[in-house]
Amino acid sequence: MSSNPKLEETLRDAIIAKPDAILDDQAVMQALIAADDRSKGDNIIDLRGVAMERLEARLDRLEDTHRSVIEAAYENLSSTNQVHRAILRMLDATEFEVFLRDLGGAVASILRVEAITLVLETAQGDHDTGGQHLNGALTLAEPGFVEDYLARGHKGAPRQVSLRAVADASPRVYGDKSDRIRSEACMRLDFGEGKLPGLLIMGSADPTHFAPQQATDILTFFTGVFERTMRRWLS
Repeated sequence: MSSNPKLEETLRDAIIAKPDAILDDQAVMQALIAADDRSKGDNIIDLRGVAMERLEARLDRLEDTHRSVIEAAYENLSSTNQVHRAILRMLDATEFEVFLRDLGGAVASILRVEAITLVLETAQGDHDTGGQHLNGALTLAEPGFVEDYLARGHKGAPRQVSLRAVADASPRVYGDKSDRIRSEACMRLDFGEGKLPGLLIMGSADPTHFAPQQATDILTFFTGVFERTMRRWLS
């Protein structure tokens, strides 16, 4: 038997006719490179082979990066679409009670969160001590509650939108859903000069749904629309 076997004529002709097919096939190229390495022995270093391995590793990392970027872009688009749908549902309401019921029901469902609660500060003295109204979407609180709630576990000046994990969710905010809440988004509401602030809180059972390192652009936009809608109801 010959130590240098020849290719069959048909296979040889096919390779000559379409050499690009060989170059584009990663598995075939790896087999050829491995055969070339074996033919050279253990004492010869093939710098071209080393370079090829490094290029393949860089290509793999680049593909992983592209895949991550595409996944992030898709998730961002999906979140944007959810917020737009939620805003349209809020704008449909023609009565304040319907607006609040939708907030704790349909809007929370669209945004895929366990609960949405609107906290309104009032100086009238009729604060909730643990109860909620209108599908759990409204809670009344004493002046100063908003700032105190935002300051929990947070250093520095409170942001308009704060995302954080929750170890012990407040029953005053979430009612009977508090034991399921593991992360939350807190949106400070400005109703205009001379009016007490409010707080819109979204709670999720997923501890990673709202995390401090996430961008808040979409929720900031949602907060702006919500503030303007509430000013209409409160005027």
